[in-house]
Amino acid sequence: MSDAAANPWARVGRGPKRRTRWDRPAPPHDWRFFVGWTGRVLIITGLLMFLFVGYQLWGTGIETARAQNRLENEFEQLLAAQGDAPPPATASTTTTTAVPATTVPAVVDTVPGAEPTTTTTPPTTTTTVPTVPAAEQNLPTPERGDAMARLVIPRINLNWLVVSGVSRSDLKQGPGHFRDTPFPGQLGNAAIAGHRTTSGAPFSNLDELAPGDDVEVTLANGEQYVFVVTGSEVVTPSDYHVISNSDPTRATLTLVTCTPEWTSTHRLIVYADLDPARSGVVGEPIITGTSEEAEIDVPDTAAPAPATTAPTPTSVPGSTPATVPGSTVATVATVATTAAPVPTPTAAPADHDDTDAFSEGWFADSAAWPQIALWGAILAAFVTGGWWLARFFKREWVGVLAAFVPFTVALYFFFQNVNRLLPAGL
Repeated sequence: MSDAAANPWARVGRGPKRRTRWDRPAPPHDWRFFVGWTGRVLIITGLLMFLFVGYQLWGTGIETARAQNRLENEFEQLLAAQGDAPPPATASTTTTTAVPATTVPAVVDTVPGAEPTTTTTPPTTTTTVPTVPAAEQNLPTPERGDAMARLVIPRINLNWLVVSGVSRSDLKQGPGHFRDTPFPGQLGNAAIAGHRTTSGAPFSNLDELAPGDDVEVTLANGEQYVFVVTGSEVVTPSDYHVISNSDPTRATLTLVTCTPEWTSTHRLIVYADLDPARSGVVGEPIITGTSEEAEIDVPDTAAPAPATTAPTPTSVPGSTPATVPGSTVATVATVATTAAPVPTPTAAPADHDDTDAFSEGWFADSAAWPQIALWGAILAAFVTGGWWLARFFKREWVGVLAAFVPFTVALYFFFQNVNRLLPAGL
């Protein structure tokens, strides 16, 4: 009797050697082969789309959080460079000048025995329109993408650094200031835009603001301004007037984001007015850029109106002025009226066009295609390399383990460039 027959336990663990997929014969290329690969492609495509949604929600937020940390250091350095307190500022006030009553001697052509008469003009008051405050704000001029203010909205627990510009790359760092509008705290309408669902979603809860809520802004010179929400509305993307319309005698703030969430079909606009009692001195408007869509709508300085003179009787040569017995012909005093100047913002030379990222549609960034092709080729190379390693060692997990980390890094940059082809408002 053999040892195996005498001891059945000796055969335990000596079964046929496990065959890996690499030892099996290639399947026939019939309809089942094509159906199987079609299913694999669909599953992989769905998985990649699911991962891309995750990148949109959290991956872009990671990038924005890193940018905000950098901007935080940059903004603190700006505040430190300005000193403990901004220099005092002076503002012009409304002046009223009283013109006393005047008595104008009349030119008399009387009938013998008539008493001379005089014409008296009533007192007049000239009021000067308040002019732009001559405030020395000592503000540094930010370049595109630089930190220029801190935005705090207690009602929705918002505390973000605002960058200069509203292009796609600017809004990836946080809320952006329209460079064709004044700074917050200056005369005119300052406008700030922000994402609602991606890049950290700074304006995700902007629709919760109600009239009376505070919006606090701190500029790089340390001046703090408090705006009070007055209302909101939903407009179409072409309604740029909500940003460009500006009253040069008031300091206002407009917040802009996309609505409804996950779309960019409309814009949610929140309006706020400056509360002077809780704010720093209002400064002259400074414009750091222009917009391709529209220029800020500010009226030009009014030209002085020509002096007007009341008509006086004219005489025809050879004729005698007609008089009525007991009447007097008086000469009317000339009154010159000059229109008060309307303040206009001081526009700095613009070396960039400020394109609103929210206005960009699908496939707007054509420069993304070469990067997508490059990172797509790198992904294919990592997949191929992992497959060859798995085949060489005849272990699938070896290929997966070797390719997982570089594949994930390359996929991140692939998604980053694919995201450039999507509307910025998503």
